Order: sequence, then structure tokens, then C-alpha cells
Amino acid sequence: MKKVVILLLFLIVLSAIIAFMLYSGRSQKEDYTINHSKDSIMPVEFSLPDDIQIDRILVVKSKRLLHVYKDKKLIKTYQIALGSAPVGHKEFEGDGKTPEGIYTINDKNPNSSYYLNLGISYPNEADKVHASKFGKSPGGDIKIHGLKNGLGFIGKLHREIDWTQGCIAVTNEEIDELYKAVPIGTEIEIRK
Repeated sequence: MKKVVILLLFLIVLSAIIAFMLYSGRSQKEDYTINHSKDSIMPVEFSLPDDIQIDRILVVKSKRLLHVYKDKKLIKTYQIALGSAPVGHKEFEGDGKTPEGIYTINDKNPNSSYYLNLGISYPNEADKVHASKFGKSPGGDIKIHGLKNGLGFIGKLHREIDWTQGCIAVTNEEIDELYKAVPIGTEIEIRK
């Protein structure tokens, strides 16, 4: 009985902390799109149209933003979390870095341990050659994914830290719409 009471108190405190963060100034990091006419960033909340097919993704690591395009037009921007050591290009397995360069979406996994995911074609030949010069593996399994299964309730709070092994993380709702709108073969450019 004592353990149940402690667990309930813990859940109440955790809920209060999450609620505070959601409604404090830190949580006002919403989805953003660039207003090119005013050269500013404006928060917007909307879902991608059901019938849209994204043809290019641009990730700007230093801004923690993922932009999606259709016919060279910016459609939507998402805030993201990156690898635990995000500065610089991924070189080796386990370095915690998110790659930089031009790749493609090469896989869609509906049975991922991180909700849904879109596979990124890292490593390319140059990445493999570089790692082999040091006798190391370049790593792999770089994805755009949602939250770990069972932790979807964390939602946008996951953006507060870079927590992946080198992947690009969005909320489960965001990966739902990206999974539908991004076909295999879509170009993804990841910049510093």
C-alpha cells in the first residue's frame, strides 16, 4: 500500500512538472514556418494535407529545424531533437552525432521501437571510406522517428534536449504525418 501511495505521489508531481513546462515560456516552441516576406519565424499549428507528397527535406541542425518542401515550396517546419553530441558530421558508430550531407529516405518502418520511422541512407560510400581509414564502423540506422514506444505522452517536451543516438526525433503526431507524406527516394539534406 505504501508503494502505491508513493507511486501516485510521484505521478502527480511528474504531471505537475510536465504541465508547468507545457504552459511556461519554454514550451512555446511550436512548429515553425519561415515567413519569407518578413524574414521572420512564425509559429503555426496545422497538419499536412492528406494528399501531399513531400519531395525534399532540409534539416538545419544548429536551429533544430526540419523543413519539408513540395515543388521547391516550403510546406511546413518541425522542431526536432538530434543526437546527444550534435555538433559536427557523424563519423563513427556510437559518436552521438547526426550526419551532415545529402542523403535519401530509403526505408519506412511501421514496426519501429521508436513509434514509426523513416530511414536515412547514411552511411554513403564517402562515410564508409572515412570510417575505414580509422579502422572503425561508420554506424548506421539513422532515422527520422517519433518517441520510444510507450513514451508518446512526453510529446513536445522531448525537444528540450538532444537525446538520440544520431537520429532526428519528432513527436509521434509529427512522424504520423511525415510517414504518410514522405515517399521512399525523397532527398534529405542535413546541414550544420
